[in-house]
Order: sequence, then C-alpha cells, then structure tokens
Amino acid sequence: MKRMKKLLAAATVSALVLVEALSLTGCGAGSLSQLSPAQTESSGKEGGAEPGKNSGAPETEKEGGAPELAGKLVYEDSAELQYAENFSIDHYEGGFCLLTTKDGTRILIVPEGKEAPEGLPEDMIVLKRPVKNLYLVASAVMDMFDSLSAIDAISLSGQEEDGWYIESAREAMRAGKMVYAGKYNRPDYELIVSKGCSLAIENRMITHSPEVLEMLQDFGVPAVVEYSSYESHPLGRVEWIKFFGALVGEEEKAEEIFAAQCAVADRAAADERTDATVAFFFVTSNGLVQVRQSSDYVPKMIELAGGRYIFDDLGDEEGRSTLNMQAEEFYSRAKDADFLIYNSSIDGGVASVEELTGKCPLLKDFKAVKEGNVFCTTNDMYQQTMSIGGMIGDIHKMLRQGKSGEVEKGAEMEFLFHLS
Repeated sequence: MKRMKKLLAAATVSALVLVEALSLTGCGAGSLSQLSPAQTESSGKEGGAEPGKNSGAPETEKEGGAPELAGKLVYEDSAELQYAENFSIDHYEGGFCLLTTKDGTRILIVPEGKEAPEGLPEDMIVLKRPVKNLYLVASAVMDMFDSLSAIDAISLSGQEEDGWYIESAREAMRAGKMVYAGKYNRPDYELIVSKGCSLAIENRMITHSPEVLEMLQDFGVPAVVEYSSYESHPLGRVEWIKFFGALVGEEEKAEEIFAAQCAVADRAAADERTDATVAFFFVTSNGLVQVRQSSDYVPKMIELAGGRYIFDDLGDEEGRSTLNMQAEEFYSRAKDADFLIYNSSIDGGVASVEELTGKCPLLKDFKAVKEGNVFCTTNDMYQQTMSIGGMIGDIHKMLRQGKSGEVEKGAEMEFLFHLS
C-alpha cells in the first residue's frame, strides 16, 4: 500500500513537471537549467544523490586527497579550512567547483555560460550558476545566505514566516518571493517540483525520515544534508559559510565574513581567563533538565570565552548534543556553578528569576541565583549562526562582569540578557 501511494504520488508530480516544462519552453525562463539531470535528460537516470552513497566514474587522487575526475576536469586547488571537518571545496580549471559533504554527497557547480562535462558519476549533483530555486529546510543556514546577500537563491522554505528570526527571510515570504514548502518530514512535493527546485538543503533531522529523501529523489529533486551541527568547534559551524559561499559564487565574501567572526572570538579568547563555572540548560515540560554534552559546541564557546562548563564529563554520543537529567541530579552537580545560562530557544525563554525558579524550584538554592548571576539567551540563538563569535564575546562579558563588577550585568550584550 505504501509503495502504491508513492507510485501514485510520483505519477501526479511527474505530470506536473511535464506541464511545467512545456509551459516554460521558449519563454526565456531560467528554471530549466536548474533542474537535475533526471528532469532535463531523457536517459532515464534518477537525479540527485542519496546521502551516504558515492559511486560512478573512476577518479584519481591528487596530492592531499583532492579528487580529479579522470578525463573530465583538471584539479587546481582546495579551499583551506581552519575548523570545519565535515565538508570540502575543490576547484577545477574553468571555474568549476566540487563540494563534498560528510556523507559523500557531491555537488558540481558549473560556471554561468558553461556546460558540465559528459560522463560524470550518476550520483553527482550538478548545479549551474546562478543557483536558484533552493528549498531551505536547515534553519541554521538562512543566516549564512543572508550574510552573503543570497536570500534570493531560496524560493522554498522549511519554516513559515513567523518561524524566522532572520528579517530578510520574513520579508521575502511576505513579498511572495519565498514560500512555505513544508517541514523536513512533511514537504509539499507538488509545490517543490512545480517550482523547479534545484536542491533541497536539509539538516541532520532528515536522517529520521529517510523516506523523504527517497521521495525527493524519485521526483528528481537532489538533496544535501548540512552537517554544521556535527562540527566540534563553534567556529567550525561558522566556517560552513564557505560551503554555501561556493554554492552561490561568493567564496571571497564568505572568507571575509568568517575571518571577522574569528577575530571577534579571538579577542575574547586573548583576554585573561576567569575559569568561572557555567551551567547552560533548559527545563523541559515534564520537569527534566536538558544540558549539553561535554563535546558540544556550547561548552566550547564557554571555554573560549574564558570559563569552564560545569558538566565537563558528560557523554560524547555522535549525533546527539544534549542529555536530559533529573532535577535532583542537576542540583547536586550544578548548585555551585558561578553562572547559569537558560536556553530560551526552545520554549521562548523566561523574563525573570522568579519565572525560572517556578519551572524548577530547586534553582532557588543555587549559588548563581543567590548571587544574581543568572542569564538567558535570546530566542534567535540557533538561527544566528553567523554570530557565534558575538555569542562567545557576550559570554566573556558575562564572566568578566561577574568577576570585576566593572560593567552592569547584561550591558552591551546582544545574545544574552541578565535575569533579575
């Protein structure tokens, strides 16, 4: 029955694709150049690449491990990455660029006015510049496109208008330039195909709904999973702007933006360490306390800011960044923390210490509560990927204020605010 539903859905959308293609013929529309090989060729090959699979024509290896497609493209160099470990960017003669992610997905970027060489691996995604009609599901990536002034490349959103904290994304949706195409696990396939979607940019949550990737592939829509959340270093997350800068032809601008964030973080790290302890947490609706694993990027931001994460011995399970614990365990381990930071990005946050202790009465006996060192993140923390350097700076200000008392708590902070 499930297979029958998929076949019926595929037939419906295939018909829509045919109608769309016929209606665009001769009209000067650029969307046909953005379709995957399965949509533009009659060879019967399926478009897109299933994350985790990597097959096709044989390759040779250049010095340093960068791939040269034998007889197809001549390798020039690879982008230098300082912190990111889950993607690579390789440049080839003629302005071609190959993007590769953690799971082996490969995207060949073809310069404007040129054609992709024949005989490429079947699973290689091919995108022509200017890249457009993207379906962006990975919300952390929107800030990168905004910083690159490339919001126009996105026409389909995995968030509704009121779900975005990025104002340019809201404006694009209000103007009808970007439309809601469904969540990661329930996309609007008909809309996605009718818009000539060139690429779906997913986050790692899609691994819980593999049937979505299969359906997108059936419809000729390629997909890539961005793995910025797997980066162990906070600036590794920021460095993914180089990946998307290469995607839209803004590599130089991406380098400049990344360097600026590194400079902000370096200024905080260069200052004297306080070694004050910090607990970063969230109280769930059922009374559990959610904390970050020791290897997560938030504890590393605290460390870079000159502090010490109170839970420095928690698990390191790949693919998970948080752990839930009973309130009593949280109390026994974090009651003497010098600072508390409440994560507001999940439940909208709290406005006062009283509201916070109402969620978890045990907090009243915490050292940080008694001394007035309780802070809260702003709601847009996870969408402000390109402000990680600023977040490190804010944590550093928090720590310095608590130590010296020179600056009023919460003053001149952008991503944290003081609770009283």
